[in-house]
Amino acid sequence: MSSIDKGERTIDPKLLEILVCPLTKTPLIYNRETQELISEQAGLAYPIRNGVPIMLVDEARNTNLD
Repeated sequence: MSSIDKGERTIDPKLLEILVCPLTKTPLIYNRETQELISEQAGLAYPIRNGVPIMLVDEARNTNLD
């Protein structure tokens, strides 16, 4: 799913193509710096922990509060 690239975690581009926001069903944007998958439409950031995307709305950070 993910790989180590020069000491940084990355997400497999093929995985990113198929993952969508569970709330809005819209595509996600990978933020390498914060290790999150961002749903701009929902205003949520889903964390990636140990290379595994946590696609639960209850675990997502509200980006509208930033």
